[in-house]
Amino acid sequence: MTSTVLTAVLNRRITFVSQSSMSLPSTPRGPWAVRAYLPADEPSWLRCRVLSFLGTPYYDNVLPAKPPIAPPGFALVAVDAAGTVAGIMDVTVEEALATIETVAVHPDHQHRGIGRALLAEARGRVRALGVGTLDAWTRDAPDTLRWYRAMGFAESDHYVHVYADDHAAPGETGRAIGAARPGLAPVTLHLHGALAEEETLRKEFTRVYVCRRFALTP
Repeated sequence: MTSTVLTAVLNRRITFVSQSSMSLPSTPRGPWAVRAYLPADEPSWLRCRVLSFLGTPYYDNVLPAKPPIAPPGFALVAVDAAGTVAGIMDVTVEEALATIETVAVHPDHQHRGIGRALLAEARGRVRALGVGTLDAWTRDAPDTLRWYRAMGFAESDHYVHVYADDHAAPGETGRAIGAARPGLAPVTLHLHGALAEEETLRKEFTRVYVCRRFALTP
């Protein structure tokens, strides 16, 4: 059993953008408009998000409803002429820091500059609020990492996401926690660990990701 102390908490920051948004014009090609999210967008927002996450480290992060974004934070969407959501970006603001909580582009509408256009609108709004830093946390998907770097973000802090799943490998949850609550049998756990323990954790658990912070001045 690893000696690493792991905390079973869910990371709220979910970010994925396809490599397709790199080296693209600042405005999306096609009949797309970037605007504020409206409640009527929720069904296609949810579809956009879940389909965008397939094939990424967030493939099983499915939501039944859109999380609210408290002011002065904001939610943006890129929509077609019919109002169908093709791209999403949620940004929270806490004092001098703005954080991209979710960014994704529907797989049918990638390679069209939608991610870049959403980011451009978000940066303008963050600047208007007088906030000095825009950051994001994301797992180590190569396309996503390339997109953030291409957009001018600088990488800094890191830690590890660990999924202990007895369906993937019997005994993983037992290796993750010392003792379960009486009457409850853990089956799947999502945990955070120190980057220094990455190599050890990868030997003990099937699903391990490095979570990285990216930041820029808007």
